[in-house]
Amino acid sequence: MPLKDQLQNDLKVAMRDNDPVRKDTLRLTLAAIKNAEVAKIGALSDEEALAVLRTEAKRRRETIAELEKAGRPDLLEVERAQLEVLTGYLPQQMSREQIAEVAQSVLERMGHPDAKQMGLVMKHIMAEVKGKADGKLVQEIVRELMQ
Repeated sequence: MPLKDQLQNDLKVAMRDNDPVRKDTLRLTLAAIKNAEVAKIGALSDEEALAVLRTEAKRRRETIAELEKAGRPDLLEVERAQLEVLTGYLPQQMSREQIAEVAQSVLERMGHPDAKQMGLVMKHIMAEVKGKADGKLVQEIVRELMQ
């Protein structure tokens, strides 16, 4: 079943079950997918829809960080609940150890480049872990390994 259809079916279930967090999250996500389809002038593939989901999850993470700084626990709960709904649709993320193994492998293949070539190293690593790891975490691990 295409991801968009799954989201629409899950929205119907959330509406029937009177689950406001899930309902609101799915509505916002489907609206973001619709906006992407309008911008593309056509239907999105599952991979493109998944990219929209990743963007929505990233927005929630950034909002959570901002709300923590601002000291707004009332809004934090809602954002965390929405992030939890979205992560249920995303592929399983790699662990820190798995990312470190991939990074070490790439560094060895590249002949242990210096810090000036960090961008090139990141390009190769992100190609291997695309969609399975957060870029900030990958960058943090690569910096540690390149020291």
